[in-house]
Amino acid sequence: MARSAGCACRPPHAPGREPSSVSMKSTGGRPQTSSILKMAAPLVLSFQMRSLFTFVDLAFAATLGDAAIAAVGGLSFPYEILMAACWVGVSTGVTSNLSQAMGKRQGQRIDQVLSVSRLVVWSLVPLFTAIALYIYFGADHMGLDPGLARQFSVYGGVLIGGSAFTAFWSIIPDSIVKAHHDTKSTMWAGIWSNLINVGLNTIFLFVFHWGVFGIAFSTVLGRFGGLVYALRKAAGHEAERKASGLDTDPTLDPHPFRSLMGLAVPSTLTFGLMAVETALVNWLLARRPGATEAIAAYGIYSRVLQFAAMPIIAGAVAVLPFVARRFGEGDIAAIRRGVRDIIAAATVYCIGMVTPAILFGGPRLAHALAESPRTADLGTVALAFCPFACLAMIPFALCRPAFEGLQRGRPGLTMAAVRYVLLTIPCALAGMSTAQALGRPELYGLLGGLIVSSSIASIVFLIWLRRSLRHLELEVSRPEKTASDPAAPAPSRPMAEPGRERCAAPAGVPRGAGPGDPSI
Repeated sequence: MARSAGCACRPPHAPGREPSSVSMKSTGGRPQTSSILKMAAPLVLSFQMRSLFTFVDLAFAATLGDAAIAAVGGLSFPYEILMAACWVGVSTGVTSNLSQAMGKRQGQRIDQVLSVSRLVVWSLVPLFTAIALYIYFGADHMGLDPGLARQFSVYGGVLIGGSAFTAFWSIIPDSIVKAHHDTKSTMWAGIWSNLINVGLNTIFLFVFHWGVFGIAFSTVLGRFGGLVYALRKAAGHEAERKASGLDTDPTLDPHPFRSLMGLAVPSTLTFGLMAVETALVNWLLARRPGATEAIAAYGIYSRVLQFAAMPIIAGAVAVLPFVARRFGEGDIAAIRRGVRDIIAAATVYCIGMVTPAILFGGPRLAHALAESPRTADLGTVALAFCPFACLAMIPFALCRPAFEGLQRGRPGLTMAAVRYVLLTIPCALAGMSTAQALGRPELYGLLGGLIVSSSIASIVFLIWLRRSLRHLELEVSRPEKTASDPAAPAPSRPMAEPGRERCAAPAGVPRGAGPGDPSI
């Protein structure tokens, strides 16, 4: 169906098909999940368990001293974020394109996406092997305490190098099951990985006494369990989809690699900018007196925040296939309802669960994880910032996958640059200066500054998404009005091909000169 002149964007659906209801059947004959909250529920459990067992790594590291805590919880975090950035970026491109193709019954395009995704995964393995070698041989030249550098070189090198061979191949089966809206399989894949990880962690640390090497190696091996389970479930879904015979649209994407990477690259860069924030924190704290205690306290804070934010992140993972499938069907009203519901649920979670948990359990947790009294004191106050950090991140975390489900990767990258490049440094430095002037530890001011930058970015991002969805709804209703009025001018612009940036930015966001591709 063509677009009217001057329209910025409208969601595609096959000619002759009306936007389908949320209760329609999926490509494999499975009833499609009607609520984004139902899709998110298994992911919340899975992500909480994953984060909990990652948090167990920190608890195990606490038995080895503050240097191990700093290596596991603080120094390795930027590299883990970088790995997660590439994983999430590629998964975003694969899941979004698969979901949209399934919504439009394009079986041959699904095969296209899977073929391109295998090539991309192969390219990631040597990249992260090189990063692991850099960590292992370069930790002594990072200006760290010798004991801390030794712990970091072992943990970071083994974790990143080993995960390069075990983590990335799970992208394809994970994306397939999410595109089929089977979030329960995603949950069970995570559970198997976590159980294996904890079991091996216990053996390697307390039986073999392998220290941080055992903690990292158990994480690497544990990922095999989830990979095997996800491969089996993905194969079953694809067999069911092909047997159904419903994917009859022969449309192919003329540029499948560009469509996938058009979402994967901005998403990867978005998460990569998160690593910039964490690296900045470590760099600032490493040059202050009592650096080991401050970095260890920040490591405790970051791991607890990561665990507390997992339901929000799980909701974001559900948003992507939900929005992409509804976008393929042309049901923008369902997208608006879904985004509203998931944001409301995340807010209730932060106020009703995170806040009381931190108030009553934060001090005890900080003292249990810290070795020195100074680290425990810093960690206790730092954990009090967690509820505010969770609230501040909700729109930022959920709006990005919503745009990616609309086949738009640039808004997420734009807002990540605003937050992590334009806002983080001045807000962090201002917070540290304020804390120093008040005679308080600079760590507290730094955390406050990061929360302020997150809040500003979230507000802008939410306004942007609401305006974009409102505009899409108008574009959906306009052809209906045109059809009912034969005298109305005919639409003149063709529908954009899959994967292109098709939606206009809200007022105030600059446009590029390229036709149909706003520079956002």
